[in-house]
Order: sequence, then C-alpha cells, then structure tokens
Amino acid sequence: MILEGKRAIVTGISKGGGGIGRAIALALAEAGADVAVAGHSSLAAAEAVAAEITALGRRGIGAQCNVAEAADVEKFLAQVLTSWGGLDIVVNNAGTTRDGLLLRMSEEDWDMVLDSNLKGTFLMTRAVLKPMVKQRRGKIVNITSVMGLIANPGQANYSASKAGLIGFTRTAAKEVASRNIQINAVAPGFIETAMTEKMTEELKATVQKDIPAGRLGTPEDVAQAVLFLCSPASDYITGQTLTVDGGMIL
Repeated sequence: MILEGKRAIVTGISKGGGGIGRAIALALAEAGADVAVAGHSSLAAAEAVAAEITALGRRGIGAQCNVAEAADVEKFLAQVLTSWGGLDIVVNNAGTTRDGLLLRMSEEDWDMVLDSNLKGTFLMTRAVLKPMVKQRRGKIVNITSVMGLIANPGQANYSASKAGLIGFTRTAAKEVASRNIQINAVAPGFIETAMTEKMTEELKATVQKDIPAGRLGTPEDVAQAVLFLCSPASDYITGQTLTVDGGMIL
C-alpha cells in the first residue's frame, strides 16, 4: 500500500458526507493512510466519514473546522498532532460558492467565497508547513477548479478564488521545495456532486456536449488524481495544476 504509515488531513467534508472530500479521504485510507477529516457545517458528517476510515482498518478523526478561522485551524491541527505525533499529507478541499452576476454581487458573497476557498487554504497551509518543514517532508494538494482557468459568467468570486489558489500553489511550492515538500493542485471540471445535482437535465446535457470524454466526472476521478499527488510517485512534481475535466478545456 503506497501510503502505509502516512498521516493525512482532508478538509471540506460536505454536510451530506459525500462528494469529493469523502472520496479523497477514503482513497487515501484505502492506500494505507490514517486520515483526519473536517467539515465546516456538520460534525456528524465528518465523524461518519471517519467511521468509514476506521472500518478500512485505518485511524480516523472527524472534526468540525471553519478553515477561514485561524483559531479553528490551529485547534484541528493540534488535535491531529497530539493524536498521531506528526503529519505527512494535507488536502485543502474546503470551498463554497455564492454565484451571481458581478453587477449585483454583494460584498458579503465576495468575502465569503474568497475567505473559504483562498484564505482557508492559506491558513491551513501556513499551519501545517511548520511540522512538515521540521520533519523535512510533506505533500499538500489544493483543490482548485477549471473555473480558475477559464471564464464562467456569474462566478467572478469563485473564479477569482480558484485562480488565486493556482498562483498560491506555485509560489508556496517554490518556497518549500528544498525542504522535500511538494505542493500541487488538482482542478476538477464538472463533477457529479450535490452541486451539479442542482443543474437541470437540459443544462447537464449542454455541458456534457462540451466534454470530449462524453460524461461528467465522478468524485473518485478526482480522488485518484489526488492520490497520485500524495504518493511517492509524485516526489519530483511540485507547483503543478493537474486538470481532471475529461478534456473540457482543451
């Protein structure tokens, strides 16, 4: 198992407990890692995913954490370090949307999305780099989006946050590469989650026509890309953004 003995954090467990966060956490556990998961809106959902990790024979921790609050981040990290004595992998998956045309977008909606998607990744990364630099190893994967690479009307705040993540990933990776820490990003396209379930069938069909692979992605598609970037197979890869979109933005 490629992650045997590794200790990981995955943020962004959704209220329903499904989606990309859960798929990533289970993929890491199946590969041998102990995984601590955190969600903003539901402790129960995080604990349910932690129970699934435990059922796979790995150690699981479920916690509630608002990654946009430094105190929450430090508390969650302290819980993990106290329990496991160290940390090897972090997947910054927490994020949200508040869509609307720019002319009508409120300052509150702008701040909420930037705080969750970009500031949250900054706070978590800054915190976990301390133990990683000390042990001179670590893997960090930031979940961005193809909307950080292309334009999508109605998502100025979301696109800005996700484009910011790509720039953040590149700079952070360069700062710590000499410490044997790799920081990369994964940019999903349209993935079958609770978010895309809100789309009409007509809209889904329109979107699917623009995807060369002919289908929407699954959370497991994203999880396998993350697993690669968390594994020893990616030890000489850093500062990169891996697009998982079925060829949508080609």
